[in-house]
Amino acid sequence: MSRTRSVAVLGAGSWGTALAMVLARNGHRVRLWGRDGGQLARLAVDRCNHRYLPAFEFPSSLTPTADLSQALAGADPVLLAVPSHGFAGCLEQLAALFTPGTGLIWATKGFEPGSGRLLEELVVERLGKAVRRAVLSGPSFATEVAQGLPTAVTLAASDPDYGRELATVFHDRAFRVYTSDDRIGVQVGGGVKNVLAIAAGIADGLAFGANTRAALITRGLAELSRLGAAMGGQSRTFMGLAGLGDLLLTCTDDQSRNRRFGLALARGEMAATAMTRLGQVVEGYRNTREVMLLASRHGVEMPIAGQVEQVLYQHLAPREAVQALLSRALTREDR
Repeated sequence: MSRTRSVAVLGAGSWGTALAMVLARNGHRVRLWGRDGGQLARLAVDRCNHRYLPAFEFPSSLTPTADLSQALAGADPVLLAVPSHGFAGCLEQLAALFTPGTGLIWATKGFEPGSGRLLEELVVERLGKAVRRAVLSGPSFATEVAQGLPTAVTLAASDPDYGRELATVFHDRAFRVYTSDDRIGVQVGGGVKNVLAIAAGIADGLAFGANTRAALITRGLAELSRLGAAMGGQSRTFMGLAGLGDLLLTCTDDQSRNRRFGLALARGEMAATAMTRLGQVVEGYRNTREVMLLASRHGVEMPIAGQVEQVLYQHLAPREAVQALLSRALTREDR
């Protein structure tokens, strides 16, 4: 157990709330911030996030607040757990109040909308190169984390010593943290796997079976690894928790919003209708275009992600997308 800290968690959705609960259970003083003042007032009264994690009472050291300056006062580190499309805006608010020397962690999975930039680039751009920073990712459903079920994740930090320090802040008997120095690979893995999970949901929704699912996950991992390597990531990262581990989780379990979104598309639902019914952000929908932008920029072939883009934005029928993949020219497995 590390020494007791004050920690600010920005983002009161399911993932931010679950991580705030981990930190509070570890004895830290945690302030959970969100944009919706009404929601945060309800969290403070109910001592529970009824919208996202209704079955789990907050530890006594977790305090919800809609006042960002109050959340940040004396906090170190600051943890961002907001959707990728809100990441830049949250950083802008944070930058005006950020205390130099404070560490920053983000548990957001995705890329900057429109540009495909890694989220770390936004952190450095707004807070400076000197900021101590780390990214937390891996196979982790919020409900199971809140429940205290065994979970293992990867934390990649800008400095090895800082990474080990942060790992002790999160680590406990149920939440195991492995450290890494591959921030690029961890970020790419977390962003690309959501797109592939949509493809897995489509395939299962069309009843193509377990053989297809296994092939899709394996070839999807190859796509993820090719892009990650082209961007400077390390191959061992893609075979670890932030790569293969997270990909397996999101492609095979219906707790994954991206997989459920794919299942809905296979049933013939329109994307907008499916997202409204899910009621939460579907990161894969938002990041598919960025993934394909990166693939083009780095000259990487990503046929599965490309067919997801066709389904989402060119209105290609899901069954036709699968047929397009099956009709591709024969090639070596290592290509």
